[in-house]
Amino acid sequence: MEFLELKDFLDAKVAQYNQPAFITNDPVCIPHRFKLKQDIEIAAFFAAILAWGQRKTIINKCTELFERMDGAPYQFMLHHSDDDLKNLLGFKHRTFNDTDLLYFVTFFKAHYLQYDSLEAAFIPPHLSAFNPQYLVDLPVATAESYSSPACFAQELQHADFEIEQALNHFRSYFFSLEDFPRRTIKHVSSPKQKSTCKRLNMFLRWMVRRDNHGVDFGIWTTLKPSQLICPCDVHVDRVARRLGLISRKQTDWQTAVELTQQLRQFDPVDPVKYDFALFGLGVEEKF
Repeated sequence: MEFLELKDFLDAKVAQYNQPAFITNDPVCIPHRFKLKQDIEIAAFFAAILAWGQRKTIINKCTELFERMDGAPYQFMLHHSDDDLKNLLGFKHRTFNDTDLLYFVTFFKAHYLQYDSLEAAFIPPHLSAFNPQYLVDLPVATAESYSSPACFAQELQHADFEIEQALNHFRSYFFSLEDFPRRTIKHVSSPKQKSTCKRLNMFLRWMVRRDNHGVDFGIWTTLKPSQLICPCDVHVDRVARRLGLISRKQTDWQTAVELTQQLRQFDPVDPVKYDFALFGLGVEEKF
């Protein structure tokens, strides 16, 4: 297809799939069960991290997980007792088990004691190299004390900042706590490992993209939709190659970047909206 023909085709598919009807059978339905911002962040993060296999199974496992937290993940992270943690034992989805889960809980508690949003975990302090000691060096304060100020948001917006930096920083930060389980590393990817980071990119799409269609939340404002990288799963990869949007032979981080660069030609402000089109074509229409 020619450029304008392909753009019109993909725009039509975005309009078709970026609708509330898409939510019900997709893991994004999990965070949509919550209203509190922090509950949405935690639920979305787990829904993305556990997004392997059939969507029905993913939804069922996430439902089970949050039932073990009494339907209040943010309160659970901050105020759980040792007996509460016992409720998590035995949880398993594919290779993600209760050892991994307990570390995730430890991380969320440490983070939310200092920040009011998970977005801060993706922003390198002062846009500089990550200091692995900053969690213990900073005094515990109110969440508001560590919210990103407007001036910092403007600095980030205009800086030469890319999602690649955000993801690399996040992985370093996530595993900065003492005695993290080595086995858990495989569950949080980064561009440094040449991964497509499809799960984290999907999570970021949910948190950052904002429109009036009700699927993505758009509750983060420091990271911008124009900076996002398209989640590149097997369905998106297959459809994108068929449409001539990917030329790279292997599927890795650079493949996701190449795809996103192509999508930016259609919409530089919101390129990742085309994830709806590519995923829908691949899963629903077997394109």
